[in-house]
Amino acid sequence: MSVNYAAGLSPYADKGVCGLPEKFDSPEELKEKVKKLTEMIKECQFLVVHSGAGISTASGIPDFRGPKGVWTMEEKGETPKFDTTFEDARPSLTHMALLGLYKAGYLKYLISQNVDGLHVRSGFPRDALSELHGNMFVEDCEKCGRQYVREKVIGVMGLKPTGRYCDLVRSRGLRACRGKLISTILDWEEALPVKDLTRAEDASRRADLALTLGTSLQIKPSGDLPLLTKKRGGRLAVVNLQATKHDKHANLRIHGYVDEVMKQLMEALGLDIPKWEGPTVCESLTKSAPLDRVTCRASAKEEGKEEGKQKVKKEVKKEGKKEQRKRRAAPSTNEGQVNEDAIVGVKKERAESPPGIKDEK
Repeated sequence: MSVNYAAGLSPYADKGVCGLPEKFDSPEELKEKVKKLTEMIKECQFLVVHSGAGISTASGIPDFRGPKGVWTMEEKGETPKFDTTFEDARPSLTHMALLGLYKAGYLKYLISQNVDGLHVRSGFPRDALSELHGNMFVEDCEKCGRQYVREKVIGVMGLKPTGRYCDLVRSRGLRACRGKLISTILDWEEALPVKDLTRAEDASRRADLALTLGTSLQIKPSGDLPLLTKKRGGRLAVVNLQATKHDKHANLRIHGYVDEVMKQLMEALGLDIPKWEGPTVCESLTKSAPLDRVTCRASAKEEGKEEGKQKVKKEVKKEGKKEQRKRRAAPSTNEGQVNEDAIVGVKKERAESPPGIKDEK
């Protein structure tokens, strides 16, 4: 399937500010800033990384608002070019470096806005990952909550039925669940997955260092999660070539390619970057396996948790959509601190222009 999944989304006018100019730190500046980032990571107790489309451009998947981004090209009336498919895309150096940071004990939790599935296919543990906007390779059972990670992309978006049914059998002699499987990819205005958002919020509140990679932080509520860390006295480091919405709140701002930053960071920490051995699904560090052609199932522990939550999932989603009609975006205070109550249950993608840069367009 083409990596232009955005073409399958519903029409939507406000996609945020696109095509902002890129800025590059000099080699000397970049080296000094990476040195500072290394110190911040060594000093912190709970590092959370927020990843965006910018970390997958090296894998051949275009971003959205960069100079050659999907929506930037769309505004110009041009058609973006795609050099790969979701199935053929390989995790970038940054994807693998994040796995190395996690295995070394530095990275505690990863929050991603990306739907390309590269974090999961890199072998990053799913129990330490929130995919807030879904995964092109994952489908959910709407009845029991079981998740299936496929070898091929699902090909359906907007939380719609995929045409398959759950084959989970809880006990011998019982019939299979047979619940409808639905895609996990969100369309505009759809509520974020409750479990992933809740875990992302909890991790962001606990973090004493938030590191954002390849995201302009324009999309709510995901773009405001780093502010939960700041509100509790934590620090924020931003790595992005374009201006971001929360640059003024960053303790460290790095303008450089994420792969180069992560390469230098891993060298400074004395860590090797794991080699990618092919698509692998890892539920936790103690449970991983090559990607199966049929299914790679969730751990029993997660299934048990999810089964109880599914009973109220539909009601929660309804309430979340009611709240969407009341809120345009999660408001920030003058100090940039986000209203936490406005994050929970808010819709997926309501773009907001970064303050102070709207006139640059």
